Amino acid sequence: MNVILFDEEERNNLLPLTFTKPVAELRMGGLSFTERWKRILETTNVSFLSEEYLSKKYPAKIKDLNLFINPAYFPNQELIFKIKNLQQGEALYQNEKLIAANCNYEDFKFSNCKKNYIDDISFHIQYPWDLFTYNSLAITYDFQLITQNRKSYPLSETVRVIGDTSKIFLEEGAVAEHVIINTKEGEIYLDKNSEVMEGSMIRGGLMLGEGSKINMGAKIYGGTTIGPYSKVGGEVSNSIFSGYSNKGHEGFLGNSILGEWCNLGADTNSSNMKNNYSEVKFWNYHSSKFIDSKLQFAGLIMGDHSKSAINTQFNTGTVVGVSSNIFLPGFPPKLIDSFSWGGKKDSPLFQLEKVYDVMEKVMLRRNKQPTQEDKDIIKYLYSNCLQKNAL
Repeated sequence: MNVILFDEEERNNLLPLTFTKPVAELRMGGLSFTERWKRILETTNVSFLSEEYLSKKYPAKIKDLNLFINPAYFPNQELIFKIKNLQQGEALYQNEKLIAANCNYEDFKFSNCKKNYIDDISFHIQYPWDLFTYNSLAITYDFQLITQNRKSYPLSETVRVIGDTSKIFLEEGAVAEHVIINTKEGEIYLDKNSEVMEGSMIRGGLMLGEGSKINMGAKIYGGTTIGPYSKVGGEVSNSIFSGYSNKGHEGFLGNSILGEWCNLGADTNSSNMKNNYSEVKFWNYHSSKFIDSKLQFAGLIMGDHSKSAINTQFNTGTVVGVSSNIFLPGFPPKLIDSFSWGGKKDSPLFQLEKVYDVMEKVMLRRNKQPTQEDKDIIKYLYSNCLQKNAL
């Protein structure tokens, strides 16, 4: 079956995380949504249907018959069963919201498929904060998906474990020495060639990505995902590092999401609760206003390629766009525009050629280079920022 992961209305509400990628490429639990559906459906034949400006990097490979899936609906057994058993020309809905369809592109485009319905779904990712809100559940799901019927590499005798050791899984090359691990509230997964350095204290659930490191003396609380090739230190709670991002030093990050290729300078701190204990509001790009997350604990949402200087202090419910550089003194505003050079409302735009230059230098540190498709996406966003001041 030719699988196409398509973006729906959730995409606009998940900005700034989806400025640079489809919804399917967001990370939650131990996997991206793309990686998760590949494992579930046992296929590598997966493509994307998203915004036109993303299509060169994330093309849709449309065939006569396709299985279209909205990745914003997190899978459970019933959802997987119903999707796998969709017949040609059938679609699956919840409350008139399309979840999946087995059909040709024309029938999908014009909603010509026979409707089937589902009531029981795990959870629906509609806003960025849903990613960390449900991350503990996603960690448990992915831990089972990844490790089922497999044997962990051995854990060092220097590690002190509190709880059930069966909830710890190490891939080849994973290292943890003189670490305290508590599994009473969740699983611990260490991917290939990852490392938890000495003196760290870890509470599950935690998913540590391939090649990533937790620095010495770190304090990592549950519901935390550290994507591939990231470096994390200090204190972190219920947060997601999408991948290739760093918070290498002291400072607190809680109930937050960092995109890819981000860096938080030493002693950067993000508040995750207001002084008056009220619910936190976040900027919503689609409605152009702050909306209530209904959460008491909520911190920072940062788009790809953005960075903060040392001693940066983020307010509760701060949203940072793409390729921003935050270094001016004082609390930045709760909305920091994409390509901001400084982080204030009146800061100038980071020059496009310098944006590319920083991208190249940062990615080279992970032995990668930005593709022309990467640069075209950034150029499109930059042009929109100049024309509309909308990012």
